[in-house]
Amino acid sequence: MQTITLVADLHVHTLSSGHAYSTMAEIIAVAAQKGLAAVAFTDHGPAMPGGPHRYHFGNQVVLPAKENNVEILRGVEANIIDREGAIDLPAEYLRRLDLVWAGLHTPCLQPASRSLNTETLLNVLENPFVDGIVHPGNPDFPIDFETVVRAAVDKGKLLEINNSSFVTIARRGSKAGCQEIARLIQHYGALTAINSDAHIAHDVGNCSLALEIAREAGIKPAQVVNSDLQILKDFLRKRGKKRFLRL
Repeated sequence: MQTITLVADLHVHTLSSGHAYSTMAEIIAVAAQKGLAAVAFTDHGPAMPGGPHRYHFGNQVVLPAKENNVEILRGVEANIIDREGAIDLPAEYLRRLDLVWAGLHTPCLQPASRSLNTETLLNVLENPFVDGIVHPGNPDFPIDFETVVRAAVDKGKLLEINNSSFVTIARRGSKAGCQEIARLIQHYGALTAINSDAHIAHDVGNCSLALEIAREAGIKPAQVVNSDLQILKDFLRKRGKKRFLRL
């Protein structure tokens, strides 16, 4: 079996999320120390209590493309805010970002039935600016895993395996769902990213539990966009990200 190693962490929070504890500079320093080639800053969208104003995301244009040999991706963990799949940043902001995650969070949308939660994610995947779904194995929002995985494959979008789901008080009980999603990712050849969801600098790149689930499922390195910098850049280019179209 091929070994999955990670060169990037594509889901990281800074002080701006309101419930995280490190600056961008601190995160970049740790990423460089750990030998990561890239890190994505993906603070919560403004609908999350304590989250930043939309101007935070518009002004990410001031961030350098690379610092301390670490590529910096400008992103967001947007919050899904209704059953039609709306998220909490408008298109004029989303189109400027390198990476747009969308996720279900109870402060922003209350859980519903399995069928309604599934319909919600299908609607979100229709958004042309959304690149992937974070922590889809969250047991607070039960979904039809196979339907969502097949839709992600059809749209060429990512389904995350989130290490934080197994170590924090949020999303307790995620393991079984994540194992099933990982199995379906492998079966259908879906794309994934294995991320820390770090809320403090020293957790950047800490993905050991999520990696274990991916390996047990037999997911191939080529399916993991952050297993290789070129795979990541090819994905972002295919997604039409302006910065990477120029490469």
